[in-house]
Amino acid sequence: MTRSGTSLPPLEIPVTRTSIVAGAIASRDYQDVHHDAELAREKGSPDIFMNILTTNGLVGRYITDCLGPGATLRKVSIRLGAPNYPGDTMVLTGTVESETRGGGAEATLTVRVVGANSIGKHVTGTVTVTVPAGQGGAEQGSADLGSAGQGGAA
Repeated sequence: MTRSGTSLPPLEIPVTRTSIVAGAIASRDYQDVHHDAELAREKGSPDIFMNILTTNGLVGRYITDCLGPGATLRKVSIRLGAPNYPGDTMVLTGTVESETRGGGAEATLTVRVVGANSIGKHVTGTVTVTVPAGQGGAEQGSADLGSAGQGGAA
């Protein structure tokens, strides 16, 4: 059963100075624009901003929170747009573009993802993910797809 067009529930992520710096450190991205506000301003930015590796991780978390613990990310292709600055909120949304069944009991979904903040689209892209039957896959009804991540890890 194809559920192209099925929407995943939105996920609001507060963008804090701590999350920006922690994400940069965790991904070993020591560029000053991700931790030093004064140097970021000297380089033309109003403040520090989130790096692409942190954004990539948040997109992956969004997909696995929505589709459940058995979801396996196969490919993530994203593009950054408007920066994520401290004090803003990024809202991630997703739409299933396609679903294919393999020979086994899993389905492969392609999900279009958008993460927007107050100044525009921070991230756009697609994620290819496999899910076991009954967990966001072909066996699960469209109404249940979005509830899989309710109460998931924060």
